[in-house]
Amino acid sequence: MLTKNDISQLQKQGKDMARIEAQIEFFKKGFPFMKLDRPALAGDGIMRLEPAEVRRFSELYENSLEGKKVLKFVPASGAASRMFRDLFNFLKTYKGTEADYADLVRDKGPDSVYHVLRHIGEFAFYNELKNLMKKKGIQIEEIIQRRNYHLLVDYILTEKGLNYGNLPKALIKFHIYGKVARTPVEEHLVEGAEYARYNDGQVNVHFTVSPEHEERFRNHVDLITSCYENHLEVQYSIGFSQQKPSTDTIAVNLNNEPFRNGDGSILFRPAGHGALLENLAELDADIIFVKNIDNVVSDRLKEPTILYKKVIAGVLLHYQEKIFRYLEMLEGEKNPAPPVLNEIKSFIDKELCINLPDKIEVNARDYFINKLNRPIRVCGMVKNEGEPGGGPFWAYNRDGSVSLQIVESAQTDMDDKVQRKIFDDSTHFNPVDLVCGIFDRHGKKFDLSKYVDPYTGFISKKSQGGKELKALELPGLWNGSMSDWNTIFVEVPIETFSPVKTINDLLRDQHR
Repeated sequence: MLTKNDISQLQKQGKDMARIEAQIEFFKKGFPFMKLDRPALAGDGIMRLEPAEVRRFSELYENSLEGKKVLKFVPASGAASRMFRDLFNFLKTYKGTEADYADLVRDKGPDSVYHVLRHIGEFAFYNELKNLMKKKGIQIEEIIQRRNYHLLVDYILTEKGLNYGNLPKALIKFHIYGKVARTPVEEHLVEGAEYARYNDGQVNVHFTVSPEHEERFRNHVDLITSCYENHLEVQYSIGFSQQKPSTDTIAVNLNNEPFRNGDGSILFRPAGHGALLENLAELDADIIFVKNIDNVVSDRLKEPTILYKKVIAGVLLHYQEKIFRYLEMLEGEKNPAPPVLNEIKSFIDKELCINLPDKIEVNARDYFINKLNRPIRVCGMVKNEGEPGGGPFWAYNRDGSVSLQIVESAQTDMDDKVQRKIFDDSTHFNPVDLVCGIFDRHGKKFDLSKYVDPYTGFISKKSQGGKELKALELPGLWNGSMSDWNTIFVEVPIETFSPVKTINDLLRDQHR
């Protein structure tokens, strides 16, 4: 299947042949489904904290920062094209005829293009749009009155105006405060100053960016940083990284053969957010907050977000300390007494939520060390209000144990009535609200690649040059890429989850 030229290409690009062959096998056979045991519920896999516990964990975090490095990690390379998909379709079809207008007003719902146009003056980017058009001799009020909506949308999406259709979400103006509009980048800087600030005022923030937008990112950050440093009395240390080309996965045609570019070379594609595990692994911090770029709210609603960021970090420190103490006991004694082993087994089962197999085939001490000595993550979970995406479940591992996992519907055998019922009975949703610990008790960084489930991933159909192809995504960053981490789920308020998937989401109360 692979020619000499193919092998030469792979060697030049630093691709691992065994990994490429494994990817092709996944195209042929598909990924195995996750086997779910039950949904994680409040009191059964998800911690629901009382007000006193919220205060205790928040204060634990605030009082434990001395000597610890904290960092806020924001995956921010996503393009905004999907956010404006309906406007792009509108731009292709709307010509301004009476029939076009009749089609437009037929749907006046909150997710419609009509809703965008009807409320155009309420968007944070409106004043900039208005001024751009005015400089070109166009009065925005007049073209709205004349129903020249094609021109208006053209100035929103293309280089004629805001060029939002070609920018990442991170650089789109989401919120307005008086006459000042903020991008998600700015909102994350403001957030970080509230819960990731050192005593000396330093705040570490790291954005993952796409190559084509990095210069815009850097220019934007250079322009705004000093203003927020002065206003919030902090000093930002802002880093950037790109998804590594070495993580790109092979694309195949519909016959599962390597898809070829016009010059005969093999096409490789970015492997989804799971590839960001390598970016995460390169960070140097004891406590790493992870949150998507588009999940931000205006200042008046930030309080619950800030509080619960501190809370889940406090939960992480609490359990990390217990894990380190048990590891010290196990590593210091080759033959721990049965009461010690029973105590640790109970901790693993009841607090780390790892239901061990009835019979452990290896030495219990070594088995427990293996289970405890792993990176740890605490994941906020919100009540499911119909958002698409993954949720918290108890799922089977290959060693027979059952542990907490974030599982997507695509990973579940929905044709199996039992598995579908388990998935449908889930009460919570994954908002991507994580705090991670990637160092062991000796201060050595874990090799995160060792804790990935390589048998998870996603296959989707795409096209290139008018030809259909199949693309493969690596295990998601918070799905299979963290499969073998120690995982704790904590219920957090729904107010902490306000993503922007479409332009109409910016008209929700959270973004006013």
